[in-house]
Amino acid sequence: MSWWRCLMGITWRELLRFTHQRGRFFSALVRPLLWLLVFAVGFRAALGDSIIAPYRSYVTYQIYVIPGLVGMIQLFNGMQSSLSMVYDREVGSMRMLLTSPLPRWWLLTSKLLASVLVSVFQVYAFLLIAGLFGFVAEPIGYLYVMPVLLITGMLLGSIGMFLSSAIRQLENFAGVMNFVVFPMFFLSSALYPLSSMRENSELLYYLCSINPFTHAVELIRFALYVQWNVESLLWTSFATAVFLTLAVWGYKPDRGASARAR
Repeated sequence: MSWWRCLMGITWRELLRFTHQRGRFFSALVRPLLWLLVFAVGFRAALGDSIIAPYRSYVTYQIYVIPGLVGMIQLFNGMQSSLSMVYDREVGSMRMLLTSPLPRWWLLTSKLLASVLVSVFQVYAFLLIAGLFGFVAEPIGYLYVMPVLLITGMLLGSIGMFLSSAIRQLENFAGVMNFVVFPMFFLSSALYPLSSMRENSELLYYLCSINPFTHAVELIRFALYVQWNVESLLWTSFATAVFLTLAVWGYKPDRGASARAR
């Protein structure tokens, strides 16, 4: 019962923080909507049909790219949540949380689950808006994708949590976040098929294929059309376990930024 109260308390705190930070919600939607409504049209107008050939039409382009933009929302939410952990550690509330008698791994996992629920809400708001611009998935796909969003959110959030465990100052995390987010996003299948990448560069294709964000996007893409990508599911689950373990290890009192901050 105490574990459950801990999870509910942390989740409620994150939801209250989210509702009081309305700018965070709108900023999470503006970025992918710009990609959807501006860059897609710009690429088609500037580069012609050759670059859009795998998509065959603008609507199909939207259908292919939207799972990548969903992944973008979760990626940035995971990093922003980890940024708040760095801030909480500086002001002391994170240290107070970690002094709880409950296991450290459960406290951090509860924090991660709470941030994932916030990202799921943002994703469904984005899918609703995208539907107004022609995006249509299988009706049951919107429900089918929910457990996938929990898995991919855990992965991307655990990466951010691992980074926050090694960074002491808030200013440093902002720079590291940009250094991690953009390579992960562009070296993935979020905007174009991996087959197109392979035709141009074997090295870039290899980097994309081992990128955890690629497999998160593929898992979302298949789930929206009521399918399972078993390879991506296994890869995502494995990467989540690795990064979450590293994050718990990094937040031990005698390691990482937690030890230096004492």
